[in-house]
Parts: sequence; C-alpha cells; structure tokens
Amino acid sequence: MRRTTFFLLLGFVLLWNSGFIAAEYGLPHARPFSLLFWRYLALTLIVLAYLLARNRFLWVSWRVAAPNMLVGALAHGVWLLCVLLALDYGVPAGIVALVVALQPLATGALSGVATGERPHFYQWLGLGVGFLGVLLTLYSRIDFGDYRSVFGYLIPLGSVMAITAANLIQRKMELKSSSQKLPVDLTLFYHGFATVLIIGVPALFVDEAPTVWVPEFVFALSWMVVGVSLGAYGLMWVLIARMDATRVASLFYLGPPVTMLMGWVAFGDRIQLMDIVGVVVVFSGVLLTQLASDKK
Repeated sequence: MRRTTFFLLLGFVLLWNSGFIAAEYGLPHARPFSLLFWRYLALTLIVLAYLLARNRFLWVSWRVAAPNMLVGALAHGVWLLCVLLALDYGVPAGIVALVVALQPLATGALSGVATGERPHFYQWLGLGVGFLGVLLTLYSRIDFGDYRSVFGYLIPLGSVMAITAANLIQRKMELKSSSQKLPVDLTLFYHGFATVLIIGVPALFVDEAPTVWVPEFVFALSWMVVGVSLGAYGLMWVLIARMDATRVASLFYLGPPVTMLMGWVAFGDRIQLMDIVGVVVVFSGVLLTQLASDKK
C-alpha cells in the first residue's frame, strides 16, 4: 500500500508540473488564447463523451451551474492564461511555478472570507514570507527598463489572484447547506465549458497568428489534455481518497524545484542563485502556515 501510494504521489507531482513544460513546447505553434482554447475544447468534449456514455450527463439549473462555471473560468481560464502569457514573454517555467506557489498560502490567509473564521497570525506571516521569497527572485530577474520583462514576470500574480478567488468561492459553496454538490466528472465538464466560453472570443479575435498543427504541437496539446488535465487531476482525487486532503495539497509546493529541474533538462533554463533563495524563503513561509495548522 505504501509503495503504491508513493508511486501515485510521484506520478502526480511529475504529471502536474509537466504541464508548464508542455505549454512551453506548444506556444511556438499557437498563441496563448488559442492554445488554451484548443486544450479546453478537447477536454470538454472528452468529458462530455464520457458522461454521455455512462449516462451521467446532467444539465443543471443556471443557479447551480453559474457559480461552478465562475470557479472554472477563474481556476482554469484566468489562471492558465496568465501562466501562458508569462511563458510566451520568455519567463522560465520554474519561475512561473514559483510565483503560482503563493496560491495555497494566499488561500489559507484569506480563508476567513469564506468560513468566517479569523485567520491565524502564522498564516499571514507565512504569506508575507512567501511573497518576500517570490519578490527576491523576481527582482533579480526583471529588466525594469523593458516593459515586456516587467509584464512577463508579474503576470503570474494574476494566476495567484484568480485561483485564490476560485478556491474561496468554492469553499463558500461547500459551506452552504443549500448548495447542490456536483460529482467530480460533472464539475470538470462545467469548468471546461466555462473556460471554452470565455477564451473562445479572444482566441478568434485577439491572437494574430493561426495555430500551426505540427506533430510537436499535437503532442504537447495531447499531453496537456490527457496527461495533465485528466491524468494528474485523476491522480489527485485518488490520493485524496487515500490520505488527508491537506497532505495532498502540500504536494503543490514541490512545483517550483521540480519544474525548475524539468525546465533545465528540456530547455536549458538557467537556475540562478536567487531562484534557489526564493524557493527556500517560500518554503519557510509554508512551514509557518503549518504552524498555524498545528495550533488549531
């Protein structure tokens, strides 16, 4: 059982963080909006086909669908769009992963918005320390005389805000006894459908260049859909069934070092001293938030 769990953990970490690398492979052949649109169109159709084959598809009322679609648009659409824009502007995948690693810290500190509970001092302190670690890394890399560099390195903060908001909305929905709970597969359909809707128009009218359907792009897109959106997402739910959800969530903190290593192997991305310093400081913030959990 322990060996199986270990391989599940390893598979999840590798699959989830490989999404940054696959996106970087796909971007030379499609603009960010288009890449995101094709990914979620394929994912939504696959999930829809599965639901129909299992006779599980259900079109719920807009009162139920709307908040779920809002969560999906934020957690998938806005979150990934900011990631893709950063990669498109030349930000290394490992640095993007380091910035978005702030999300669990931000969610923990702001959880009182959804639960009505007062966040622990260590949660705010952990978020502050984590934010400092990210700022140290970004400051060492940003060329403040180049607006593309400034935009590229700061836009992942939009990912943090979007997915934090999505998590708080989701948590508030779970706490409402009147909210209808949807199964995981149906929730994934509504999330994907919402992402297709909000990304479709800019994919048509904002992206200047058409998608180039070369084998490398098809492989990268397929990996993002099957390996990441289905494989990693599915493993996450298997792990949650085997162990505490908080321990599963802590796996996301492995993202920055794992992605930095992947980026070095795949693209030769240089790992600078301040990148390592940033990772260490962010992990210190994580440890502080764990103190908050222990004291509850």
